Amino acid sequence: MISSEALLCPKRWLKGVPNALTLCNSLCGFWAILNTLDAYNRDPVDSSTAAIFAVSAWLILSAMIFDALDGFAARLLNAISMHGVQMDSLADMVTFGVAPATVMAILTHKLRGTMTGSQEFITYMLCAVYLGGAALRLATYNVHAIQKKSGDVFSGLPSPGAAAAVCSVVLFAEGAKIHLDNIAGWLPVYAAVLGVLMVSPVPYMHFGKWLVNLRRHPRQIWLLLVLILVVAVFRGYGVLVLITLYVLSGPVMWLFRLLTGRDLRLLEGGD
Repeated sequence: MISSEALLCPKRWLKGVPNALTLCNSLCGFWAILNTLDAYNRDPVDSSTAAIFAVSAWLILSAMIFDALDGFAARLLNAISMHGVQMDSLADMVTFGVAPATVMAILTHKLRGTMTGSQEFITYMLCAVYLGGAALRLATYNVHAIQKKSGDVFSGLPSPGAAAAVCSVVLFAEGAKIHLDNIAGWLPVYAAVLGVLMVSPVPYMHFGKWLVNLRRHPRQIWLLLVLILVVAVFRGYGVLVLITLYVLSGPVMWLFRLLTGRDLRLLEGGD
């Protein structure tokens, strides 16, 4: 005779699917960090060095698939829990916080050649601003998840969006055959700006909710198809333009609200 505990076993396994996907997210980030460290074993003028950073960027972008799927799986399997929320934020801190900061710091240090002590300090401090912004954003997300606050848009740039912005620049340079040392000097500055945006009150569209509402808004399906077509045709160029437009959309929305006086419902925190 089969016990009731045995019958519940498959459900218990299914409940673990979201956590498994979250682990895949963090493993992609860990792999990206290890892969980036390999740049120290390569010649800066060797083309394989640029390829190392491109692979790290792809690993971080790939983690976003798992980051999206774990939330979807949790809702589908009715496995949403505070344990999962905390675990998701920890994984995001590794993949969208530590990994991009590591890519930027090592890319700049390796490809700019010999730097003075002050140059190294400034570079690492700029990367630290990005890392600190990601940590503060994810901590705020956890607090508001406990308080069950929600809305239509994020307050501040989501950490996956910030990581995607960094990765898109690296992939664009690699695809366009632009030597990465040409962007190494200003990439940490861009990262620091992204770090500030993550903790700012600037509103950003909640892309996940936008996708969920596709069936109720047919026009959005056409827009999504256009976005996919742009990426398919223009590849690195398309990805860079679309992500940059998303980063800029926040300040534009903020200025619009400031000038018109119209308020927007915000999702404080956000990942």
